Amino acid sequence: MIWRECYNHPVAWDTQFAPLSVPDMLQAMVEQRPLAPLIDFMGRKYSYADVASAARRVAKGLLDLGIRKGDRVGLFLPNVPHYVAAYYGAMMMGAIVVNFSPLYTVEELRYQAEDSGTKLLFTLSAKALLPRAQEVMAQSCIEHLVVGSVAGALPVGKSLYYRFFKADEDAEIPQDDRNISRFSHLIANDGDAPPILIDPANDIALLQYTGGTTGTPKGAMLTHQNLSSNARQVAIIDPHRGENDRIIGVLPLFHVFANTCVLNRTVASGGEMVLLPRFDAEQVMHAIERTRASYMPGVPTMYQAMLDHPAVHHTDFSSLRVCISGGAPMPREVKDRFEHATGARIAEGYGLTESSGVVSANPYEGANKAGTIGQPVPGTRVKLLNREDPTREAEPGEPGELAFAGPQTMKGYWQRPEATAEILENGYLRTGDVATIDADGYIRIVDRIKDMITVGGFKVFPSQVEQVLYRHPAVKEALVIGIPDSYRGESPKAFVALAEGATASGAELKAWLNPQLGKHEQVVAVEIRESLPKTLVGKLSRKELVAEERERYEAEAKNG
Repeated sequence: MIWRECYNHPVAWDTQFAPLSVPDMLQAMVEQRPLAPLIDFMGRKYSYADVASAARRVAKGLLDLGIRKGDRVGLFLPNVPHYVAAYYGAMMMGAIVVNFSPLYTVEELRYQAEDSGTKLLFTLSAKALLPRAQEVMAQSCIEHLVVGSVAGALPVGKSLYYRFFKADEDAEIPQDDRNISRFSHLIANDGDAPPILIDPANDIALLQYTGGTTGTPKGAMLTHQNLSSNARQVAIIDPHRGENDRIIGVLPLFHVFANTCVLNRTVASGGEMVLLPRFDAEQVMHAIERTRASYMPGVPTMYQAMLDHPAVHHTDFSSLRVCISGGAPMPREVKDRFEHATGARIAEGYGLTESSGVVSANPYEGANKAGTIGQPVPGTRVKLLNREDPTREAEPGEPGELAFAGPQTMKGYWQRPEATAEILENGYLRTGDVATIDADGYIRIVDRIKDMITVGGFKVFPSQVEQVLYRHPAVKEALVIGIPDSYRGESPKAFVALAEGATASGAELKAWLNPQLGKHEQVVAVEIRESLPKTLVGKLSRKELVAEERERYEAEAKNG
């Protein structure tokens, strides 16, 4: 292992992580820093003691509703204080948290609820969320909704403003439905619940849905030890840990990247999260300046958006030390421009849902190699497998499929033993990504085995978009690929061959298709072809289309 000899993170490569549950990780910091702020939400501060108290009352409220250890509790929430309290509270009483993206369609929400067996769902009274949550509850195994109000979490002045000016953005919470409770009612208790025994190594804390390497979304079973280890792995690679530790929390907490690198890592470090419900470049820059933030994790599109905004030229970034980039490859020109404009360092890293978030990262100080994903975080072993025969390692110096092992490696896929066996062997997880490792132990992703599309850090499954296209009577064949996008990294594009005698334009199919998809799944174009490429055995083939689009993109870039 090359990095043993030139490890550039500020701790030993083989650091061990003692068993630790997620609630105990929070409690340890409550005992050290009870009055220190954990959350800044639009200027309102919540201390570690405040958050722990709210979490205990969530735990008691869930027990009173009949939720028990091992039951699945869903979070259909943006970045609001309710999320943090519900997340730690559900885990305190032994429940398994299931993250639901607010970008999901009703069909996607229903599938995940049914697959996970979610019994209770937390959401907000916003019109963008509550009606969908109610519809999903009517169609699935969800038995109860707990509904919070954003206004109640804001500072007094902003709370009044929200209630007065943005009432039209809230949906009415039914008063006579016994299956719907207000968040404020759920936590109206003393928080005195019997302690629940948690086995960190074996008890599942989080079901985080992913496509894995292929197919429909699967629930990665992340144990308490997986999550607490990955939080500590990320926390200890910071040479300035504990010094003005204030992080911009604009990445969605329902995504594994933010779950580890914003939420759990901050708790493990005793830091403070500046929570923002959604990304807006101007609001993010204002938050950095207002709070004197020192860290910001993000995807490349966020850094590009900030560079494109005129406020970048008069924002004080002097407090910002490190920006962590993940979710998609960081273009070299974006990295260079952002570092020049802000004085902050961008450290690119890499991870998967199956790794609880993080496998490797560039050091925060010292050698930072653009275009690489850095070195493995402490306690992580990495190897390259032969691409044709994954039972053997790749030849020295040759690219191979990246595989890793460590305390952050998932337990397996929820109710998918066959899918688990395909990628987990002897503790190593196959990533589906092809990589090289240089003489300094820095890893570079050079190709991907899987067809999954990465749109601004979100994963899109081509087969699911294709399934919707096939519902249109004019469509005979359909393929969806990711095409290069200078802003989002990749964007989905569809290629269609029409049924005999059918007439439909690409624009018409796009207008029909996109309203049925989640925001990040929507295609930028539908191109009509007489026929689509196929393999020798007649299977539809994406690789020719990918090559065409890559060539077109490079030609356009060359010609300006």
